[in-house]
Amino acid sequence: MSVKKKQQKAPVCVGTTYTIEIHGTGSSGEGVGRYEGFTVFVPYALPNETVQVKITLVKKNYAVGDIVSVMTPSAERVEPQCEVYGNCGGCQLQHASYTEQLRLKTESVKAVIERIAKCDPELVLPCIGPKEPWRYRNKMQMPVGGKLDKIRMGFYQKGSHSIINHEQCPIQDAGNDAIRKVCYDAMKELGVEPYDEHTERGVIRHVVGRIGKDEWMVILVSRIASIPRESELVDRIVRALPQVGSIVVNHNPKQTNVILGPMNRTIYGKDQITDYIKDLSFQLSPHSFFQVNPEQTTVLYNTALEFADLKGHETVIDAYCGTGTISLFLAHKAKHVIGIEIVEPAIADAKKNAERNGYSNTEFIVGDAAVEMPKLYKQGIKPEVIVFDPIRAGCKEDVLHAAVGMAPERIVYVSCNPSSMARDIEILTKQGYQLVKVQPVDMFPQTYHVEAVALLSKLNSKNHISIELPMDNMNLTSAERKATY
Repeated sequence: MSVKKKQQKAPVCVGTTYTIEIHGTGSSGEGVGRYEGFTVFVPYALPNETVQVKITLVKKNYAVGDIVSVMTPSAERVEPQCEVYGNCGGCQLQHASYTEQLRLKTESVKAVIERIAKCDPELVLPCIGPKEPWRYRNKMQMPVGGKLDKIRMGFYQKGSHSIINHEQCPIQDAGNDAIRKVCYDAMKELGVEPYDEHTERGVIRHVVGRIGKDEWMVILVSRIASIPRESELVDRIVRALPQVGSIVVNHNPKQTNVILGPMNRTIYGKDQITDYIKDLSFQLSPHSFFQVNPEQTTVLYNTALEFADLKGHETVIDAYCGTGTISLFLAHKAKHVIGIEIVEPAIADAKKNAERNGYSNTEFIVGDAAVEMPKLYKQGIKPEVIVFDPIRAGCKEDVLHAAVGMAPERIVYVSCNPSSMARDIEILTKQGYQLVKVQPVDMFPQTYHVEAVALLSKLNSKNHISIELPMDNMNLTSAERKATY
């Protein structure tokens, strides 16, 4: 008969203030300390600080608290540039010097590579940051709310749907601040009502700005199909912002957290604008995915290209190709690039982007990579390199198994979530691949987010036992059952 271990009572209480030394950083950029051996997470605290913390939440294994005062500040603590920092939920690290931000992001990637991937953390290289860690976002999505006499347009308060009315965001391109001001003033002057998510009344839900190299796009997300005084609204935007080449009404009548609805109607200019990554041009519609930091996107994709180590004779599979941005980088040096993407409009854009940039050595397939890669293998396609750039959840295990079955010499993994990447690396290292190196890239300065590129190589068969996966016998019906279209 087993005796249940008595649950130890937490040594901290909600509403009480404690002095805590911060020794590390959590996955969301918060400081981590201990009180009598009990873990306490403290937003906006830095390693090597002593802080007074008022506890706001107590769970079985940890607590969360707010800083009351910083008793011993870190040498890396700086004054935040944004006047609503700490209230707005967009940034988490403005209180840290940028050198410290890069160090923290490097350490966060090292931690998941060691803990989840079970690989040597020293394989993680120092995080690469931009020359200027401010004013980098070329796209904004600003929620709109309040009443006509008191419109609110800005960003959500941390952990809520309350909108902070904010005119200047220091991580946004200045063009987005200009779009925000013009749209805000025009709505007030013309009597265009903001949306109220509680009553489901009003008109404008979001203002979305896209800042291209040569032209801008404004997307007005509306509850109703036609905005009152639409032509006058267009006139005010165009007169104030001649850089605007496209104004689109996106109709989203549903009560949902999804920003864009399925229907777009162009009310000024073109349906799309052109933007660039290095010398490659891309047509962007309201629904197009495109990286928000142009400078660091080039760094990220150049790193992926470097890791692929292409000599000109290789076949490459880009297993989550989206609109083909990475595929075209690869096509510059590969013999043949096959992009696979489950979203049909993205594939249509990828084909157009390849044609626009003069690449005839690309092929794009609509479908689930776990289904399509075994089909390609049966057709005799044996890629030297496979590239992954999945969503935050990472790769489906079926996709990883399919990749291993194709036995590429190298796998390049591009990730916006190092934790899910580390999970997938562990799977790959158990199936005949070794982790060579990981390069973190800071796409989002002032936030805790970090992207990373990992290189895995096939183990030398002379020194290791390898098992061939008979892909001819793979149950495609089973794989197809798990596909989501």
